[in-house]
Amino acid sequence: MTFELEMIFKLSLALFFGMLIGIDRQLKHKPLGLKTCMVISVASCLVTVVSIQSFYQFASPTYNAIDPMRLAAQIVSGVGFLGAGVILRRSNDVISGLTSAAMIWAASGLGITVGAGFYSEATIAVILLIIAVNVLPLIIKSVGPATLRERDVAVKIVMEPNYKMTELIKTIEQKGQGLNQNEKSDIRIRDIKLKDLDNGNQQIDLRLSAPEKQYTTEIYYLIKKIDFVLTVNVEHL
Repeated sequence: MTFELEMIFKLSLALFFGMLIGIDRQLKHKPLGLKTCMVISVASCLVTVVSIQSFYQFASPTYNAIDPMRLAAQIVSGVGFLGAGVILRRSNDVISGLTSAAMIWAASGLGITVGAGFYSEATIAVILLIIAVNVLPLIIKSVGPATLRERDVAVKIVMEPNYKMTELIKTIEQKGQGLNQNEKSDIRIRDIKLKDLDNGNQQIDLRLSAPEKQYTTEIYYLIKKIDFVLTVNVEHL
């Protein structure tokens, strides 16, 4: 019973620390987000606990020279390459699939745990993983700062050749303030890429931070109405 409580404490503490790292990454709009950090932290803790306990459980005077978890370690490494296959880098330099890759890796840890006979540990880990992916992010977003409730929007703008690029950026920032009355945060420009097209027009690639409840169509019409803008392409990341 003491081991069970200690194991629950370890997994819960790993979940909490992973959550702290995930919040920091998400506040800075990094690809490694809240869910991914918590899943990796819990799964790593689980595999570590199983490795330690397996040595004590399976060791014997004639068997103690062999590490029973060496094969399990190879499974974790091999499945890591499988998880890498679901990580995508889109044309707009956005990375997606990190949480799915982490869940694949965590699933291998759960399989190792069940195979080693640690059924209660696997059950508790599954519960914590489900909470980490589906429950905690919603709670943190509802009580945390408005930055956690923002989403990234990729915008490609083609405009007539002129010297109004600075005015265009200022107009987006000014008109984006208070566009969504339900959120305190406004539309903010995070990244800018400028490009000259062969036909003489100019292309501006923007990455915006907008409230989650902000309709993509509102951002589209906001930019479409600006002078000298020819075409607008808006993508919700």
